[in-house]
Amino acid sequence: MKINWGTGIVLAFIGFISFILFFVIRMNMDDHANHDLVTEEYYQQELGYQKEIDAETNANNLTTKLSTRKTPKGIIIEFPKEQDINKIKGTVSLYRPSNKHLDFDLPISLSNTHLLIPDERLLDGRWDIKIAWEYLDKPYLYKKSFTY
Repeated sequence: MKINWGTGIVLAFIGFISFILFFVIRMNMDDHANHDLVTEEYYQQELGYQKEIDAETNANNLTTKLSTRKTPKGIIIEFPKEQDINKIKGTVSLYRPSNKHLDFDLPISLSNTHLLIPDERLLDGRWDIKIAWEYLDKPYLYKKSFTY
């Protein structure tokens, strides 16, 4: 049987489409491929995004800004000196993009103007830190990515 150009092109398209569909179905069924969203309640978190923007604006408008720095003991978070440490409430969230099992949250309880996150909790690699605190019922938010 002789195959003309039209039949050859149709067979090539069918072969290519079958090849692509095979890999799409294979990747969707594969247990090793991780298809998680960044956070579990992604859509609920999206609704509160304007509050985050307002809190970040509040943090940026402070005369003394919150700062983080790496030391051999870990990460030191220095809160603004203009705020009374006894009235600061909130959490520090550390997020590891490569492994959600390494994520953790710490409550903010200060006895000094700085908070230390110990070196033992931080593995080498990229981390995202999110510090959300309230001072006199006004929300503040600080976000930063760093490599440890």
